[in-house]
Amino acid sequence: MIRDAIFKNVDEMPEMPVTIGKMTANKTSDWRNIVPVIDYDICSGCMICWKYCPDVSIQIIRDLPVINYDYCKGCGICSKECPKNAIQMVVEDK
Repeated sequence: MIRDAIFKNVDEMPEMPVTIGKMTANKTSDWRNIVPVIDYDICSGCMICWKYCPDVSIQIIRDLPVINYDYCKGCGICSKECPKNAIQMVVEDK
């Protein structure tokens, strides 16, 4: 089962739908109460978080994932799928 598999990088993963180009016009951040925070000292740059993000709220900037909080709904999928545990879900300070 794919969920139980451990991928070392994006190339090992099966193809998944992603959006390429500009973000959508619909911001989804208004109702969330937790946000993912990336620890770049731990992050390996594998981009698995980017590939699994259902809202395309993770962008690749200078070969690192960067979360666009305007579009992140706080689902935690990126945190759950990160093989290095570099993404922690924290209570949002609004």
